[in-house]
Amino acid sequence: MSTITPEQAAFLLQFELPAFKNEHHNTGNVIKAIPTSPAVYRPDPLSKTALELAWHIAASEQRFLSGIAAGGFDFSPIHQPESVKNSTDIANWFDESFNNNFRKLSSLSPEQAAKIIDFRGVLQLPAAAFLRIASNHSIHHRGQLSTHLRALGGKVPAIYGESYDSAEAKKAAGA
Repeated sequence: MSTITPEQAAFLLQFELPAFKNEHHNTGNVIKAIPTSPAVYRPDPLSKTALELAWHIAASEQRFLSGIAAGGFDFSPIHQPESVKNSTDIANWFDESFNNNFRKLSSLSPEQAAKIIDFRGVLQLPAAAFLRIASNHSIHHRGQLSTHLRALGGKVPAIYGESYDSAEAKKAAGA
């Protein structure tokens, strides 16, 4: 078990929250880039479709962020609402849940940020430390999701600078 002081946890939270917000924005752009036509492409029979992967990212981020804010994780399934049918719906749900959680995380006290939280009996870390794990999880799956886009007829958005597709769109707009 790794412990930190409340002051250290507050610093970690201040450091991680803006970075997480930026990563969330980038991930949301990749989800929004999924064509709204049926996204059933799988690179392998064991792989998720683009929509399944997008929902996994959205639900996992909800689980991590709400658990950090609450001081403990709830592992009950997060079922996709009936109203969430396509990439636009997932992106909207993803942003709404993020904004709600971000407000709560932004108001955590240093003591709450330093509280040790158990994750499935595998990790016991200060609450603020789970922000990095949540971010890495989303980034990992965002990379997987971005590889689906062209196979579905979509365009890969800029993530950490221009993508081929965003550069081509910029050239076309300037022509």
